[in-house]
Amino acid sequence: MRKARYLFLLTFAAVLVAAGADDTTARLGKATAVLTTMTQSGHDIRTGELASADCVVVIPGFKKGALVVGVGHGRGFISCRNGGNWSAPGAITLDSGSVGVQLGGEEMNIVILSMDKDLRSKLLSDRFAIGSDASAAWGNGASAHGDPNAKIRLYGRTKGAFAGFDLDGATLKPDDSGNKALYGKTLSNGEIVSGATVPSTAQAFVAMIAQASNR
Repeated sequence: MRKARYLFLLTFAAVLVAAGADDTTARLGKATAVLTTMTQSGHDIRTGELASADCVVVIPGFKKGALVVGVGHGRGFISCRNGGNWSAPGAITLDSGSVGVQLGGEEMNIVILSMDKDLRSKLLSDRFAIGSDASAAWGNGASAHGDPNAKIRLYGRTKGAFAGFDLDGATLKPDDSGNKALYGKTLSNGEIVSGATVPSTAQAFVAMIAQASNR
């Protein structure tokens, strides 16, 4: 009886791991598509912006609950420059207490660019607070919080159009379950960015960043 229960638990755990890997792979595909759309000529991220960035965060399908006003959550990936290449992606989450009234329960695709290498260690830490750890400005629209010297640039789209949003106070944190699904073991985002091999499932995502940053 105990052996049967043990085998059941092992099988159940294997199913959960496989499901998590599939979910992460699907999210990587969505992140690649978001970056492709938002870096195309005439779209959101201007030529030269990505080329000057040190790190890129892509959050596909950031969700704000319609019944919980101002609360938002999303999962995505971060990649940073390693010499002339872009690093393997670390999984990351974005949580916000306020994302602007325009969303109203919709999903938004978000790209965040860090323009300062000195921010990297904090960006890859257990918690990075936008607006507190570094000032932020919208990259694709006028903003009440616009700062020409901001080290963090924000870009967002919903239903194919630019969406005004405010991520002041939003936090970026490592997505440990996403990293485990992607790499098969527990790794910090700092470890991943500093030297992990790009998994086959993430090659298209990293290649898209490289292509867009070289336009």
